[in-house]
Amino acid sequence: MSSLHKSRIAEFQEILREPKIVLQKLRKLSFSGIPFEGGLRCLCWKILLNYLPLERPLWSSLLKKQRDLYAQFLKEMIIQPGIAKANLGVSREDVTLEDHPLNPNPDSRWNTYFKDNEVLLQIDKDVRRLYPDMAFFQRPTEYPCLLILDPQNEFETLRKRVEQTTLKSQTVARNRSGVTNVSSPHKTSAPHSLSEYEVLPNGCEAHWEVVERILFIYAKLNPGIAYVQGMNEIVGPLYYTFATDSNSDWKEHAEADTFFCFTNLMSEIRDNFIKSLDDSQCGITYKMEKVYSTLKETDMELYMKLQEQNIKPQFFAFRWLTLLLSQEFLLPDVIRIWDSLFADDNRFDFLLLVCCAMLTLIRDQLLEGDFTLNMRLLQDYPISDVHLILKKAKDLQDSK
Repeated sequence: MSSLHKSRIAEFQEILREPKIVLQKLRKLSFSGIPFEGGLRCLCWKILLNYLPLERPLWSSLLKKQRDLYAQFLKEMIIQPGIAKANLGVSREDVTLEDHPLNPNPDSRWNTYFKDNEVLLQIDKDVRRLYPDMAFFQRPTEYPCLLILDPQNEFETLRKRVEQTTLKSQTVARNRSGVTNVSSPHKTSAPHSLSEYEVLPNGCEAHWEVVERILFIYAKLNPGIAYVQGMNEIVGPLYYTFATDSNSDWKEHAEADTFFCFTNLMSEIRDNFIKSLDDSQCGITYKMEKVYSTLKETDMELYMKLQEQNIKPQFFAFRWLTLLLSQEFLLPDVIRIWDSLFADDNRFDFLLLVCCAMLTLIRDQLLEGDFTLNMRLLQDYPISDVHLILKKAKDLQDSK
């Protein structure tokens, strides 16, 4: 470890030791990258995403409260209607005419259960192929959810629920046009059938199953948006960061902490996933056009070239912006980009500048290329040095 890196770690530790964190100091330091060592990135992200308050003495009580709340969500939402467990504080009720699987009443708990299955199948399909070039998400977690996996209780796992359902996945088509229509250059194709995945023994669960549970709970608590394809790409880097931390306490509670950080992050970017808002000022179309208007200010020649070739920002910037660049780079590089995004005062204005920087850094190739070549460049971005991209974006920000 270099002396410079040690010095940066010491700077972070000094800021984080204060009884009240000075947010501007933390943001400024984090913008240039957060060290992984000593749980620093994990902790900084929780502060920057407004999960932990700035007052350090409040952390332990808040974490306990939120983790208990998440456990309650699991009890209430991952349970088959009509089945309950007395020792978890839920009394069993006899099945009645109002509560049976064939009841057509839309408010029936069984009807809700079957609708939830549709959402679950889409989530399941997406999380199984999270970063397929990495073994991490297929590996068993060190901290399986005992509340769900305890053989003494009557809760079923989401894994069993998917296996037992008779619904066909093709009936589920809730996705955002364009989010995953172009495969990432860094991702290999994933197996498609359940049988192609290694089945873990009872009492174990893979990391992708934890991510599945987080997204399912989020969908249940946010019925207005529920689950939209691409959310898996947002929660993946958050969970990976928390679940691989050197601090065993952070790792043990990675699921609950990821859920609340993901919820806070989604509160800032959820409009990107709502199709009815696409053309509003808070929608994704406005943001894509903003990338081009920024490019026009900084590089008129390149802007005119893309306009002449009728290369619309929808063809590439939709995925860049909606998924926070999580499909354009390898996971460690995505995490480094997110350090800067989360640290910036206007974090998603900075994302627009990162996208603009990505265009200007390949300007020579774009100016020389035809439509087909340029589309290939934009959908399979050729530069992997994210530090170069972030430096260019910062230069653009400073020049404004």
